[in-house]
Amino acid sequence: MAFGTKNMHSLPSDFLDMPRRVPTMNAAPRKTFSARQLAVGLAGYCTFVNLYSPQAILPLLSNEFGAGAAEISTIMTASTLAVALTAPFTGTVADVLGRKRVIVTAMLLIGIPTVMCAMAPSLHALIFWRFMQGLVMPPIFAVTIAYIGDEWPANEATAAAGVYTSGASLGGFSGRFITGILSDQIGWRGALLVIAAMTLIGGLTVMALLPREKKFVRSEGLIASGKQMVQHLRNPQLVATYAVGFGVLFSFVTIFTYVNFRLAAAPYNLSATWLGAIFITYMLGSALTPLTGWAVGRFGRRRFMIPVMIFWSCGVALTLAGPLWVIIIGLTISAGAGLVCQAISTGYVTITAKSGRSSAVGLYVTCFYTGGAFGATLGGFAWIIGGWPACVAMVCAMQLLMAGVIYFAWTPRVPPAPATTPVEPP
Repeated sequence: MAFGTKNMHSLPSDFLDMPRRVPTMNAAPRKTFSARQLAVGLAGYCTFVNLYSPQAILPLLSNEFGAGAAEISTIMTASTLAVALTAPFTGTVADVLGRKRVIVTAMLLIGIPTVMCAMAPSLHALIFWRFMQGLVMPPIFAVTIAYIGDEWPANEATAAAGVYTSGASLGGFSGRFITGILSDQIGWRGALLVIAAMTLIGGLTVMALLPREKKFVRSEGLIASGKQMVQHLRNPQLVATYAVGFGVLFSFVTIFTYVNFRLAAAPYNLSATWLGAIFITYMLGSALTPLTGWAVGRFGRRRFMIPVMIFWSCGVALTLAGPLWVIIIGLTISAGAGLVCQAISTGYVTITAKSGRSSAVGLYVTCFYTGGAFGATLGGFAWIIGGWPACVAMVCAMQLLMAGVIYFAWTPRVPPAPATTPVEPP
């Protein structure tokens, strides 16, 4: 993301590696939860409540539009691809127009494609408006993290980033959960209209609570950012980390998109409400990511990451079992291991980049969401060929490739990261 050298994108996180500050007798008293913290939390919530809202109701949409699993999953491909296209350049635009102005404008605008999705007369129209929805998301989540990095003192930025992370994680979960419940009650179109109304209220609240930025530093522009990106692509370890990011969201989207089709069919026959509830498995990952910094410091990134990848593959394999409770355990393991992998890999980007860390993270974001787009598309082909077992086999193959990249391309030990970046939920 090209927003100034000291600002990081909203993906996971080197602040996990930062040394803890030791309080002194003269330390300022700890600040209580503030209105602007609520504002950044709402910004994260409103972004991801929109991004993932259709995932739990894909089987329902498949019946509505008479489309197969592969075709209907293009809904997810469209939005993640749009995010990948715009993410690296959003920060530079914000440096010209102003952080708060971009955040609030995007939050108010995102309701338009959400409403149009609810009114879509055809699948092609729905896919188009999902793409437009994705284009508006990076100006919210990326610029919010830039705002945190600029406007909070260093000893308070981590707490603010934590509030954003909590909001983003809750948004990712509730987008699926709320849409699933409401789709059973008032239909999927009504559910998306509720999401749009929630986002509008959130945007107006952020407009009222978030102070105008005072400290941000203008970036050098798109040309300078482009030159930095070319330099990053010549760094083998950065390229390897981008490949890992690609694989992380590739695996997440494949797993949590196509497992819905398995669980919506016999013998489970889960409704949209219960499919949305499945995503409570993400809560394990949210609980584990704060411990990632300790584990990396104790074992090293490479030595810790590879066993986590193996654990992730075992979790995916468990979903092949028949009993529903075993599948839930497998999904919980997958979510936890995947979020830990995401936290570690993003942190490694900012350590490996010698300069232009903002653009380095921006490239990671692009690769991350491109992986999600490919996961939705190739997962559809796997589903057509061999159903859920083929999807599991494809994900395990991807994780094997990721483990190989980590083993051969990452260095065994690296120093702690110098910057802060919170976790973004897949």
